[in-house]
Amino acid sequence: MRILTLTLTLLLPGLATLASCSASMPMHTESTATYIVVRHAEKNTDDPRDPELSAAGQARAKALSAQLSGVRLTAAYATDFRRTRQTAAPTAAANGIDVTGYDATMPAADFAARLRREQPTGTTLIVGHSNTVPDIVAALCACTVEPIDESRYGDRFDVRVDASGSAHLVRSTY
Repeated sequence: MRILTLTLTLLLPGLATLASCSASMPMHTESTATYIVVRHAEKNTDDPRDPELSAAGQARAKALSAQLSGVRLTAAYATDFRRTRQTAAPTAAANGIDVTGYDATMPAADFAARLRREQPTGTTLIVGHSNTVPDIVAALCACTVEPIDESRYGDRFDVRVDASGSAHLVRSTY
């Protein structure tokens, strides 16, 4: 018992010193940017040019928000169409941010450069269209992305860009 007491008497001050050193040393973390790119959710047939989301689309937009509930967004972008803005709205509202509009006809490389300039760190949601999402993702990750069929909804592309500029793509669904 005496040896245990002596050992603890000698070790505890050393452990306390180590604990205080580690608490005062800043943890090094890489500056990363994550771009979550999705196609808008299911659209209604109420307007051939600018339809709203259907009931299924509204449910999918809420599902996206629920899926991202543990992620703190720094920005959200959507084209100036109702279906894209309505897809982004629940997630943006949950994060207390506005949805920033972007031109759907902007070349993907130009839009990717804008995103990297305006959102160099943090997590950004981007909502586009079946004919724009693959090109935006490809421009962000410098990789090949297959086209999205017009009838397909729910694809999610997470592009993580580390401090060195290396990009990593993860594809999932929402």
